[in-house]
Amino acid sequence: MEDDFMPVFLINGFLESGKTQFLQFTMEQDYFKADGKTLLIVCEEGETEYDSKLLSKYNTEAVFMESLEEMTPDRLVELELLYNPERVLIEWNGMWNLDQLKLPKDWNVFQQITLIDMSTFDLYSANMKPLLYAMVRESELVICNRCDGIEDLSAYRRTLKSMCLKGEIVFEDSDGEVNEIAEEDLPYDMSQDVIAISPEAYGIWYIDCMERRDRYEGKTVEFTAMTLKTPDFPRNYFVPGRMAMTCCEDDTTFLGFVTKSREANNLETKQWVRVKAKIAYEYWKDYNGEGPVLYAESVVPDKAIKGFVEF
Repeated sequence: MEDDFMPVFLINGFLESGKTQFLQFTMEQDYFKADGKTLLIVCEEGETEYDSKLLSKYNTEAVFMESLEEMTPDRLVELELLYNPERVLIEWNGMWNLDQLKLPKDWNVFQQITLIDMSTFDLYSANMKPLLYAMVRESELVICNRCDGIEDLSAYRRTLKSMCLKGEIVFEDSDGEVNEIAEEDLPYDMSQDVIAISPEAYGIWYIDCMERRDRYEGKTVEFTAMTLKTPDFPRNYFVPGRMAMTCCEDDTTFLGFVTKSREANNLETKQWVRVKAKIAYEYWKDYNGEGPVLYAESVVPDKAIKGFVEF
């Protein structure tokens, strides 16, 4: 962590999702204790209040913000000068669009965590999806609590993973115990020499392949996708993929894997092709680490697929 920057820990979630309890629990953990003062910026007041003795014990000053308009870079700099903190915690108001958060130039979000009350997830997802997407999109960790009685967690996991491709999704019951997701029946046959990925199964395969190296490494798949090429790509590489609607039609993302192919140089961007390829896992800068890299056995023209990817 660079000394020239103020580290910010951003905790998201709608009202009563458990943000205050999470932050108070975190303050008590050895891994979170540090020398110097902590500035806690609270953007909403829920039913659970902060324990003043706990704040004092861990040298934390709490400041309450009543409106998004108050959260200006100038105001945040004033608080930094007033309290001289070593780090900043922000408990974000879930009804404020996170895309509107403006930090001082020398403040950096070091970690972003979102908490979700799964008993109200369907309601918020149906009526406030843009706010939900803004909170989840850049989160490193999404904690889904109060999962008691929910049988099909895998469907919720796919929905969240489509919004937060690089983040970890964790499910907990009301006692804080982590719920394990049972192995789901995949909509394609993993036992085949060539695994055929139908257009309807592309989203499930994409997310599963990103996370289950043990399941896919060395396997051969076949699927239809649209090509993406840029001048930055090395020779003989392209990305076959499809568009997914993460929030609304204005918020879409291209889901595809880096692919090496002899045919790459002859392809044009947005051309639809049928790809047959073997899956490997290698370091690639766009993955910020290791991820799926496909080695194409064949790439041939194919008909376009209408609509967005389903999860």
